[in-house]
Amino acid sequence: MTIVYGPGAQVPLQGSDGQTAATFALASAAYRDGPMDKILEANSDWHKSTVKKGKWHDLFRPDLGEAFSRAVQVRMLGGARKALIQSFGTEPQPVVEHCLAATNIRRRRDIRLTLVTVLFGVVFLPGLLLWLGVIQLRRSLAGAADKRAGALGTALLLGMGLLAVIFLIKLPVDSVLGLYLRAMVIAPPLGWVLAKRICESTAVDLRERWDGLLSGGGVAAKIPEAVPTDPAESSAEELRQNLEKLTAEQQSNIVFYAGPKGILGMGTRWGSWTLAEDLVPQEGKEIHDFRAWDVIRPIHDQLKLLERGSLKTGFPKPVVKHWIVSPVGEGATEVARPEGENIVTFQVRPHEIQRICNDQQFGSGNRHYLGVQFTLWDGQLVLTMMITVTSLLHTLRVEVTGHALGPVHSLFTSKPKAKTKEVSKTVRFWETREIKLPLVETDEVVRLAVRAPLTWFPPVLDFLGGKLVLPEPFGLRHAWADKPWRHRFMADDAIRAATPVMRAVHTATIKVLQDHGVDTERFANRSLVLSGLIQDPGPKKADVYDA
Repeated sequence: MTIVYGPGAQVPLQGSDGQTAATFALASAAYRDGPMDKILEANSDWHKSTVKKGKWHDLFRPDLGEAFSRAVQVRMLGGARKALIQSFGTEPQPVVEHCLAATNIRRRRDIRLTLVTVLFGVVFLPGLLLWLGVIQLRRSLAGAADKRAGALGTALLLGMGLLAVIFLIKLPVDSVLGLYLRAMVIAPPLGWVLAKRICESTAVDLRERWDGLLSGGGVAAKIPEAVPTDPAESSAEELRQNLEKLTAEQQSNIVFYAGPKGILGMGTRWGSWTLAEDLVPQEGKEIHDFRAWDVIRPIHDQLKLLERGSLKTGFPKPVVKHWIVSPVGEGATEVARPEGENIVTFQVRPHEIQRICNDQQFGSGNRHYLGVQFTLWDGQLVLTMMITVTSLLHTLRVEVTGHALGPVHSLFTSKPKAKTKEVSKTVRFWETREIKLPLVETDEVVRLAVRAPLTWFPPVLDFLGGKLVLPEPFGLRHAWADKPWRHRFMADDAIRAATPVMRAVHTATIKVLQDHGVDTERFANRSLVLSGLIQDPGPKKADVYDA
């Protein structure tokens, strides 16, 4: 029997309904140009990216898209990578796929640039080094605060061109050395012209994909290397398995609580409402024994019915899920997912969830929470209400907390703009006009051409040009999330979602207590008080204790 492998297939985009905007916004960063320092503008209060500069940063520096793609690929697909934080409101696999696709586009460009560099540069190495020295000196002078120094750099480059012309005219041509010296001077500029055309065509392609993602996502990530074309092709199989592992970890039911940072990936806790009263039997009856899980199950069923409102403008369909919450330090730089026989593909088994819910309510250890999550604004807003039930001695405590994860930073939602410059008119100098600049400037062509031969040695490029260092513990979504409270309607949605969720929880709790012979008068009164308190119009910093 012969196994036939198809030609490099495309891995389809895995975006899901209701959360494509945030996914495509993050994916668009893989195709962006501009300085990589710009991503520092998207740093939040808790999660800060950093830029590590290389030994020759000016000449070998990566741009934003190159640095982002490299950092995300290494962090999310590396063989010995650390645990990842779930990206609620997004699908991380399409983002990684677009990083791979952008890397492939740049690699094809770099292959052609390498050929140009070898033919027009390495063969005529003395001339190449001379031109690079002049360009590097010009760049250094142009970056100076003194404008006269910048003008001197430009004059130096023009002077070098004039000397090259004189050199060509005056140099004798009756020897092989003379011909080589002439070619040595003229070959690097000719190579630059060819390299500029290659760079511009690639830049147009990248910008079209960048714009396409932000305009509706009609851009597929082509990564044929993720599908084996031969039984012995282990690298493609390894990449495919890493992508599957990434998706499996995204579905994990284990999350991490990092103090004032809140639940990593879900955002900070902005509100907390507690229903806690003593269990008193009904008159003439005894309380039938029950445990926390017996209360959680009806709450779960009641929350599933939230979308079935009496009004046509009811809730969107919520995701109701049992979570195991593990505590980590506020300044933790990594998290460790639990392992063992009770963990299968990053999921805690149902019987272990029930045991934690009933037994681990006090002291050390993980805790159980029931979560109801709403993904709104096309993935830009993630609202999570977490419910936990504890019983100590004769007191039953039902706590509802609200977490909100805001939209991705506006840096990721900006579309590409043409490069322009405002200058004064020649005659009417008091008026200005806008001129269009080249998409790829001279210095950018040189940078790409110099980096191209080292594309196959990424660690060397990191050493020479620098790299983007991602915030840890890393998750694509929460690393660059903005606060939802700056957006009026998003803030309203977060506050409004709390009331029906809390009332559904209280309704289910009181019914369970009545069925087990508990006098629910105090619980009902306390529920009414909380119903009034939850209408407080402002969110609080519930995880920041004034102590």
